[in-house]
Amino acid sequence: MTAENTLARTLARFIVSLKDPAAIPAPVMEKARVCLLNGYGIGLACFNTPYGRVAAQAGLAIDGERPDGATLLADGRKGSMQAAMLSNSALFHGRAQEDALGAAHLGAILIPMLTAAAETGRMPLNRLLPALIAGYEIGGLFEQNYAGHTTPVGLRASAMYGPLAAAAAAALALDLDEDRTAAALANAASFAGGILQSFSDGTDEWRYQLGVAANNGWVAAQLAKAGSVSAPAAFEGKAGFVRSYARSECDVAALRAKIGQQWFIHNVVFKPYPVCAFNQTPVNAALALRERLAGRRPSAIRVRMNPYETGYAGMDSTGPFNSVSGTLMSIPFCIANTLLHGAPTLRDMMVYDDAQVAGLIDSIELRSDPDVPRLSCVIEASFDNGDAPEVLTMNMTVEDYDYDRDTLRALVQRVGAEVGLEPASAAALERFVDDPQGTGVDVVLREFSRARERAAAVA
Repeated sequence: MTAENTLARTLARFIVSLKDPAAIPAPVMEKARVCLLNGYGIGLACFNTPYGRVAAQAGLAIDGERPDGATLLADGRKGSMQAAMLSNSALFHGRAQEDALGAAHLGAILIPMLTAAAETGRMPLNRLLPALIAGYEIGGLFEQNYAGHTTPVGLRASAMYGPLAAAAAAALALDLDEDRTAAALANAASFAGGILQSFSDGTDEWRYQLGVAANNGWVAAQLAKAGSVSAPAAFEGKAGFVRSYARSECDVAALRAKIGQQWFIHNVVFKPYPVCAFNQTPVNAALALRERLAGRRPSAIRVRMNPYETGYAGMDSTGPFNSVSGTLMSIPFCIANTLLHGAPTLRDMMVYDDAQVAGLIDSIELRSDPDVPRLSCVIEASFDNGDAPEVLTMNMTVEDYDYDRDTLRALVQRVGAEVGLEPASAAALERFVDDPQGTGVDVVLREFSRARERAAAVA
């Protein structure tokens, strides 16, 4: 296979084609705008989480303050692009309510990176949406085809496929040609990686993986721009990305047939609750079951879900819990908390000593069932008093969480109201996503400044 026929070259050709607005179907562009609104809107509600501030402190310690740099949204100071990506991705990831494409959270990688690039003059705003689309498409292509191999062995999809997405977006943002874009992708394939153990241990490394993924993708593109010599067969080679991580053959022909035709951005889903993407349906199912129970306390609860989800790190944890990293991942915790208290808020996920929740968790049995589709859940509640069991089956698909603009706007406003934000904030963000170039990134920065000030005032 010649360098002109490699997968990296094919993907580069597609990315470069997105510079032409006519190459992007209208529904794809609208989905990108909705993704952008979700990313900013959820990010505004994350100032009561510490992760952005921790990452800002680390980023500034590494690179120092830069008066002409990118804003570290968590504290308002300015630093390097690298510091901004690290901190702002951690902020956007604070509620664990960012978007998801399969098991990867690409929006909280791409949006902070591209925002910092626009603020510092590295990218004109007319490239924001095409670059965002490029990132979702490349990251989505690999996640959808290989996460089934990489996730079960402990590799986190956001850290594996996020650098590829970020490199694709950065290459378009920097206006790289086909040759340099292919090099950026090859570089990113060499820089990818990240494990899932922090979910099992209830620690915070996963909060910072997104900023590192963004940084690796940005560095990959900058190296390519500077002239790096990069492996043409980075993906399909015998020691390439797919064989090394997925332990499978790279079907170049199949991947080529999908890119630019399937539009993976349509598989991006949004989270109604501040819990893991795999826990959205269990929470919805528990809310429906709560209505049926009408105050009755089950003696036993059996939960059946797909093995891909029950096998994900932290999902089967029964506690004791000492961090929100543990509670939001735990299927038993999310179900017990919802049955007792209703739809979860971030504050609910931070209560670790609720004796009622702990007692109900003890009665929950989690089972892996390959006959239950992903994003679905079956809950059976039984009783000691002779009442008939309550069995609730909730089969959900990507389409159920693929919100249109109106539904997403309502979600952003609801989440914002949790922390005292006015609907006007969401409206200002929406003006920007509809016309980034005409509105200007200062509108976004101003809304984050207001949210930051409000959070400080009520702290």
